Amino acid sequence: MSSHQKDQPTELQENFTLSMRGLGDRMILYQDRIAASLGLNNNDFISVDILREKGPITAGELSKLTGLATGSVTALIDRLEKLGYVRRQNDPSDRRKVIIVPLYENKQEVSNAYLPLHSALVKLASSYTVEELELITQFLGKASTVLGEQIHILSSTTGNKSSS
Repeated sequence: MSSHQKDQPTELQENFTLSMRGLGDRMILYQDRIAASLGLNNNDFISVDILREKGPITAGELSKLTGLATGSVTALIDRLEKLGYVRRQNDPSDRRKVIIVPLYENKQEVSNAYLPLHSALVKLASSYTVEELELITQFLGKASTVLGEQIHILSSTTGNKSSS
């Protein structure tokens, strides 16, 4: 077998990647509907979700994670703080920095919005063995890392194109 043939994805691998892209599309659409139901635009809600995942971080870190300019992040934080999704807190180790603290889980409407999906996913998870769930969870973690790396690459490439 030539190295070219060896590098070609199998039909199963192709179907897998297409299924992953389809899942990603549906997740974006779902997230958009959740954001709209909460009166937020999708980008603001994605930022809230990033804060939920990462925990309290600085505005600079949020800027890097979202790809937004620092001025845009300041406006974003102002909007989210006004709506009660985040609060600003002085960084105890560096008084010049402000930490953005998510208040996401304290909002009952967010919990209520995700409850049907949570219940459906728990039901789906119950159809798998412990070993299968461990493998699926491991895969999802690795897939998330791959996506994060690809986002970073695209952000770097896009940044270079927009500055030229």
